[in-house]
Amino acid sequence: MPRPVHFEIHTADPARAIAFYEKLFGWEFTTYGGGDFEYWTIKTGESTEPGIDGGLMRRMSDIRPGDIPDDTPVIAFVVTVGVDDIDEYLEKALSHGATTALPKGPVPGMGWVAYVKDTEGNMVGLFQQDATAK
Repeated sequence: MPRPVHFEIHTADPARAIAFYEKLFGWEFTTYGGGDFEYWTIKTGESTEPGIDGGLMRRMSDIRPGDIPDDTPVIAFVVTVGVDDIDEYLEKALSHGATTALPKGPVPGMGWVAYVKDTEGNMVGLFQQDATAK
Protein backbone atom coordinates (compact mmCIF):
# COMPACT_ATOMS: atom_id res chain seq x y z
CA MET A 1 0.00 0.00 0.00
CA PRO A 2 1.60 3.36 -1.00
CA ARG A 3 2.40 5.75 1.87
CA PRO A 4 3.23 9.47 2.07
CA VAL A 5 6.98 9.89 1.68
CA HIS A 6 7.41 13.65 1.33
CA PHE A 7 5.56 16.93 1.75
CA GLU A 8 6.14 20.35 0.21
CA ILE A 9 5.42 23.85 1.37
CA HIS A 10 4.97 26.36 -1.46
CA THR A 11 5.55 29.96 -0.46
CA ALA A 12 5.78 33.49 -1.87
CA ASP A 13 8.64 34.31 0.53
CA PRO A 14 10.94 31.34 1.26
CA ALA A 15 13.03 33.19 3.87
CA ARG A 16 9.92 34.19 5.82
CA ALA A 17 8.46 30.67 5.65
CA ILE A 18 11.76 29.07 6.68
CA ALA A 19 11.99 31.38 9.68
CA PHE A 20 8.39 30.55 10.65
CA TYR A 21 8.85 26.76 10.57
CA GLU A 22 12.29 26.90 12.22
CA LYS A 23 10.80 28.92 15.09
CA LEU A 24 7.56 26.92 15.31
CA PHE A 25 8.84 23.35 15.02
CA GLY A 26 12.65 23.57 15.00
CA TRP A 27 12.74 22.07 11.50
CA GLU A 28 16.10 22.19 9.70
CA PHE A 29 16.34 23.58 6.15
CA THR A 30 19.09 22.78 3.63
CA THR A 31 19.45 24.30 0.17
CA TYR A 32 19.04 21.82 -2.70
CA GLY A 33 19.52 22.58 -6.38
CA GLY A 34 20.73 25.89 -7.73
CA GLY A 35 20.35 28.45 -10.49
CA ASP A 36 16.69 28.93 -11.38
CA PHE A 37 15.70 25.93 -9.23
CA GLU A 38 15.26 27.18 -5.65
CA TYR A 39 14.50 24.33 -3.27
CA TRP A 40 15.14 23.57 0.39
CA THR A 41 14.91 20.15 1.99
CA ILE A 42 13.28 20.00 5.41
CA LYS A 43 14.38 17.67 8.20
CA THR A 44 11.47 17.34 10.61
CA GLY A 45 13.06 14.90 13.06
CA GLU A 46 15.32 11.92 13.49
CA SER A 47 14.99 9.01 11.05
CA THR A 48 14.49 6.67 14.01
CA GLU A 49 11.21 8.44 14.87
CA PRO A 50 7.88 8.22 12.99
CA GLY A 51 7.25 10.92 10.42
CA ILE A 52 8.38 12.20 7.05
CA ASP A 53 10.65 14.96 5.83
CA GLY A 54 9.78 17.50 3.19
CA GLY A 55 10.75 20.42 1.05
CA LEU A 56 10.05 24.10 0.53
CA MET A 57 9.99 26.02 -2.72
CA ARG A 58 8.91 29.36 -4.16
CA ARG A 59 5.25 29.36 -5.17
CA MET A 60 4.65 29.00 -8.93
CA SER A 61 1.71 31.40 -8.92
CA ASP A 62 0.09 34.00 -6.69
CA ILE A 63 -2.74 32.81 -4.44
CA ARG A 64 -6.07 34.39 -5.25
CA PRO A 65 -8.26 33.47 -2.27
CA GLY A 66 -11.67 32.22 -3.37
CA ASP A 67 -10.67 32.35 -7.04
CA ILE A 68 -8.13 29.60 -7.72
CA PRO A 69 -8.83 28.12 -11.17
CA ASP A 70 -8.17 24.49 -12.04
CA ASP A 71 -5.10 25.34 -14.12
CA THR A 72 -3.30 27.14 -11.27
CA PRO A 73 0.07 25.50 -10.53
CA VAL A 74 0.90 24.04 -7.13
CA ILE A 75 0.51 26.79 -4.50
CA ALA A 76 -0.07 24.92 -1.26
CA PHE A 77 1.17 22.43 1.31
CA VAL A 78 1.41 19.15 -0.64
CA VAL A 79 1.74 15.55 0.52
CA THR A 80 3.67 13.31 -1.88
CA VAL A 81 3.07 9.56 -1.98
CA GLY A 82 5.81 7.10 -2.96
CA VAL A 83 4.74 4.77 -5.77
CA ASP A 84 6.53 2.01 -7.64
CA ASP A 85 5.24 3.05 -11.10
CA ILE A 86 4.38 6.74 -11.51
CA ASP A 87 2.84 6.24 -14.96
CA GLU A 88 0.47 3.60 -13.62
CA TYR A 89 -0.60 5.79 -10.70
CA LEU A 90 -1.04 8.88 -12.89
CA GLU A 91 -3.33 6.88 -15.18
CA LYS A 92 -5.18 5.48 -12.17
CA ALA A 93 -5.64 8.94 -10.61
CA LEU A 94 -6.95 10.44 -13.85
CA SER A 95 -9.32 7.51 -14.39
CA HIS A 96 -10.81 8.15 -10.95
CA GLY A 97 -11.53 11.83 -11.58
CA ALA A 98 -8.24 13.60 -10.82
CA THR A 99 -6.84 16.28 -13.12
CA THR A 100 -3.20 16.93 -13.94
CA ALA A 101 -1.75 19.80 -11.96
CA LEU A 102 1.89 19.34 -12.98
CA PRO A 103 2.91 16.65 -15.48
CA LYS A 104 5.51 14.01 -14.73
CA GLY A 105 9.03 15.39 -14.61
CA PRO A 106 12.46 14.44 -13.30
CA VAL A 107 14.04 15.29 -9.98
CA PRO A 108 17.62 14.79 -11.19
CA GLY A 109 19.36 11.90 -9.47
CA MET A 110 16.33 11.12 -7.30
CA GLY A 111 13.33 10.10 -9.36
CA TRP A 112 10.14 11.22 -11.08
CA VAL A 113 7.42 13.46 -9.67
CA ALA A 114 3.96 14.55 -10.83
CA TYR A 115 1.07 16.37 -9.18
CA VAL A 116 -2.64 15.80 -9.58
CA LYS A 117 -5.69 17.53 -8.15
CA ASP A 118 -8.09 15.11 -6.53
CA THR A 119 -11.86 15.29 -7.02
CA GLU A 120 -12.00 18.02 -4.35
CA GLY A 121 -9.23 20.17 -5.86
CA ASN A 122 -6.58 19.09 -3.33
CA MET A 123 -3.02 18.53 -4.58
CA VAL A 124 -1.44 15.11 -4.30
CA GLY A 125 2.15 14.46 -5.35
CA LEU A 126 3.31 11.15 -6.80
CA PHE A 127 7.00 10.17 -6.57
CA GLN A 128 8.83 7.21 -8.07
CA GLN A 129 12.45 6.68 -7.01
CA ASP A 130 14.90 6.44 -9.92
CA ALA A 131 18.52 7.53 -9.43
CA THR A 132 18.94 7.73 -13.23
CA ALA A 133 16.26 10.44 -13.66
CA LYS A 134 17.54 13.49 -15.55
